[in-house]
Amino acid sequence: MKQEEALRISFQVMSEIAIIGHLADTELAKLLPPELSVASFGVLNHFVRLNKEGESPARLARAFQVTKGAMTYTLQQLEGHGYVTIEADPADARAKIVRMTKKGRRARDAGVAKVNPGMIAMLEAIGADEFARALPFLIKVREVLDAARD
Repeated sequence: MKQEEALRISFQVMSEIAIIGHLADTELAKLLPPELSVASFGVLNHFVRLNKEGESPARLARAFQVTKGAMTYTLQQLEGHGYVTIEADPADARAKIVRMTKKGRRARDAGVAKVNPGMIAMLEAIGADEFARALPFLIKVREVLDAARD
C-alpha cells in the first residue's frame, strides 16, 4: 500500500474512533444518574479497569489529559457523593491520594449495568468475534498514543 493511501486510511480510522467515542459518551451521559458525569464515571472506571487502590489527583489529571483544576473539580464532585475519598498521601504529606469507595464501585457497576442492554444489541448486530478481533488493534493504537504523550 502506498504511503498516501495508508495515511488516508489511518486518518479515517482515527476519525471513526473519535466519532465512536463521542457517540458512546453521549449515550452514556443519558444513562448515568444526574450526579455522575461521563468524566466522573471515567474516573471510577479507571480505578476498576487498572485495579488501582489509590491515585494522586495529578496522576489522574495526566491519565485523562485534563488540567489539574478540571480533575480537582471532578474529584470534588465524586467526593461530595461519597464515591471517592481524598486524603493526605502517607508517603508525602503535601500530596493527596484518591481512593474509590465501595459506594463508588457500586455506582460504577450500576453504570456498566445500564450500558449492558446497548452492548447486547451491538453484539447481536456486529458479533462477539468481531469485537474480539478488533481489541488487539485498538489496544495497540492506545498504547502508541499513550507512549507518544510522555
